[in-house]
Amino acid sequence: MSGKNGKMTLTTKILVYMIAGLITGMAINSFAAGLGFVQTYLVDGAFHVLGTMFIKSLTMLVVPLVFCSLIGGIVAMNDIRTLGRTGGKAFGIFMGTTGVAITFGLFLAISLGIGEGFDLSVSGGSAFAAQEAPPFTDVVINFMPNNILGAMAQGEMLQIIMACMFIGIAIVKSGEKGEGVAKGIASFNHVMMDLVHIVMSLAPYGVFCLIAKTFAEQGVGMIIPMIGYFLTVVAALIFHFIGTFSGIFFMAGLNPLIFMKKMRSTLLFAFSTASSNAAIPVNMEAAETRLGVDNSVASFVIPFGATINMNGTAIMQGVATVFIANAYAIDLTFVDYLTVISMSILASIGTAGVPGVGLIMLAMVFTQVGLPVEGIALIIGVDRLLDMLRTAVNVTGDAATTCVVAKSEGKLDLEMYNDPDAGSLGSKIDLKKDDVITAHVD
Repeated sequence: MSGKNGKMTLTTKILVYMIAGLITGMAINSFAAGLGFVQTYLVDGAFHVLGTMFIKSLTMLVVPLVFCSLIGGIVAMNDIRTLGRTGGKAFGIFMGTTGVAITFGLFLAISLGIGEGFDLSVSGGSAFAAQEAPPFTDVVINFMPNNILGAMAQGEMLQIIMACMFIGIAIVKSGEKGEGVAKGIASFNHVMMDLVHIVMSLAPYGVFCLIAKTFAEQGVGMIIPMIGYFLTVVAALIFHFIGTFSGIFFMAGLNPLIFMKKMRSTLLFAFSTASSNAAIPVNMEAAETRLGVDNSVASFVIPFGATINMNGTAIMQGVATVFIANAYAIDLTFVDYLTVISMSILASIGTAGVPGVGLIMLAMVFTQVGLPVEGIALIIGVDRLLDMLRTAVNVTGDAATTCVVAKSEGKLDLEMYNDPDAGSLGSKIDLKKDDVITAHVD
């Protein structure tokens, strides 16, 4: 796939370098796993350093980009009721699709009977030490930051979103006196977008290093003993990706095929990085410049979704619950399965922003239905590869919900959405006079 000037597009570059990284990693795992200098200087050296630096360069952009975009979006709405309505719709879709995801994961795993007769010796006696999840009341209290700069420094996304909402509302309420602040934030937002373009030009090389390191360490050897679990999760993720998201697009009167095509670059990036937060800048740009979502919606829904939307993680939880129950010959009742569904939906909010969120959520679910938490050790070996797929599904859910909410609010440019050539990942956005956001009295 080449651009109009005959050069390879960024999407194609990322795909080519991803495949090259996969081949390189598999070759190292198969033929050079025992060579110390390869592991020291290549896998744990160049691949690790360059890949980690690339991830850090993106996460460096997240907080200032979200801060500027979200405040600008709230000011552009110029209506507190619109903000509440947008947030309510997004939250409802996120929770609904999460419920569908885990229900289907449970159904598929039960139907296939995965884990029955499983040889527990494949775990090698390893153990899993679960982090303690914070009480839900503490999570709700912690929505409100006691130090805005501290929340930014720690990357506490829910606290940042809350602070931005208050600042944005205050700018709107301040009328003409707030216009200077709004213009400054809008200008800085464009600077941040230019920085995103610079960092994304390095994406193919960062993706190569990340994929090469992952497959050099994992190979296919870890998958074989867990093939049933692995393939069941993958199948459920694919079905949810195609079926659920297509369903909400059809209900919204949008063509899902156009959406999937325009999201290719973002999905490749999300798969490579396995980080929803790192994908925020890329996802926001795709939503605004390729899918036609107004900044006032994209700047709020995408960071919000990256924090609480965990469709892919919910699927993993459903499949893992059935797998571990069967592996330990523990019978779960219908009430237990309902508990798993409700716990996963609540945990997607309650563990937001906590490191190792997927496994923490799974430990919470296991504890609630009486499954041994140490059983998580059985699935850790393949979790890294599945995490990459889960992230791609989560990021897709963020963008899909953004489009649907924008359409319902009249904030979706249908002409741009339906135009197959509209925008491209890393495309240049010019700062025009009409782009400057100004505040008005409510």
